[in-house]
Amino acid sequence: MVRPYAVKGRKRPRKEEFVDPAGEEREEVGTENEITQEDEDDLKEAQEDLEQLPGIPIPPSKKTPNGGVIFVLEKASLEVAKVGKTYQILNSDDHANYLRKHKRDPAEYRPDIVHQALLAILDSPLNKAGRLQALYVRTEKGVLFQVKPHVRMPRTFKRFSGLMLQLLQKLSVTASGKREKLLQVIKNPVTRYLPVNSRKIGLSHSSEKLVQLRDYVTAVSDDVDLVFVVGAMAHGKIDKDYTDDFISVSGYPLSAACCIGRICNALEQKWKIL
Repeated sequence: MVRPYAVKGRKRPRKEEFVDPAGEEREEVGTENEITQEDEDDLKEAQEDLEQLPGIPIPPSKKTPNGGVIFVLEKASLEVAKVGKTYQILNSDDHANYLRKHKRDPAEYRPDIVHQALLAILDSPLNKAGRLQALYVRTEKGVLFQVKPHVRMPRTFKRFSGLMLQLLQKLSVTASGKREKLLQVIKNPVTRYLPVNSRKIGLSHSSEKLVQLRDYVTAVSDDVDLVFVVGAMAHGKIDKDYTDDFISVSGYPLSAACCIGRICNALEQKWKIL
């Protein structure tokens, strides 16, 4: 007797599972802004853009001999949602209709701010001289991740969004052909990763302590690690619970990238980095 065999049919594609580091459920919405083949190619190229910068110690030393700096970017707008059939990083330009439909303010969804801030830090002569000890980013939802100082971020916002999507879904991103994790989601709080002998400085325009930043950093000893906490959101101010000092560096509201530029410039003058 011949055993009957079932005819093999086409298997249904499995739905992509999304792991949310913040532990929150995501809503599914109708077809809107579906990603094309060209968009998928850009997401793949985003990881290829994640190269190592030449001229920076790899890996950087944990303790630089003449002082170093650590940056913490707080309240970054990096929220993942399912738009159409794909997960995307929400932004005010591409998802304004989706955000209004769910009664959210599109002006609050500005992932371009943290993109500009990261470029300002990683492209600075301060980082290229090996003085950046660590870089941490915490999202509005409380997800904390680390960015290695020798990373070259994607230049375009579209590829940056694809990279952040991959990071928040897979919890880490490695360079092409290498095993080193250049971006990695880590456990809160950020204070567990900061040096014991460090001065944690929060920056906000709302602070009543207006300082000349060049004089301020010059007065700090090189034996003390400087930790600058900068807000990467469109509106509001950072939590100053774990900061030792809370200062303002200008009489005018500044963007995160402009504020970081002032910090890097002041430290470069202090450490004579040209």
